[in-house]
Amino acid sequence: MEYEDFINGVATRAKVSTDQAATLTSATLETLADRISAGQAEDLAYQLPDGLDDHLRKPPPLRRQEQAQPFGLEEFVRRVADHPAVDRALADAGVRAVLTTLREAVSRDEFEDAMAQLPKEFRQVIEPVGAGGRQRRG
Repeated sequence: MEYEDFINGVATRAKVSTDQAATLTSATLETLADRISAGQAEDLAYQLPDGLDDHLRKPPPLRRQEQAQPFGLEEFVRRVADHPAVDRALADAGVRAVLTTLREAVSRDEFEDAMAQLPKEFRQVIEPVGAGGRQRRG
């Protein structure tokens, strides 16, 4: 999946402009990098196009630990909303749109490995495969 395809997918799902989708995508991926292990974030980043991959990679001073920070979906959305330039009213829809689009952009195995590190409530915000999205085989 190309960068533009990812952003357009987020924009369509969240019903926002592509500029807003790009902002929501970066904030969501950066928050995801805090929530999953550094190794898993790197595995996801490896499968994303240039321009998206760096949001999952944090240089050593910013990534103080290899382990994921434990927080739930509500806190995840709050952290996304706290990013500069993110419209708080769009954070929830943005998280849903980015995670659903991420499922399409990476292999099924990598997506499942990342989801295994998150509470079950995260699965509830991802659109079902048959709901306008398509699952990429991995």
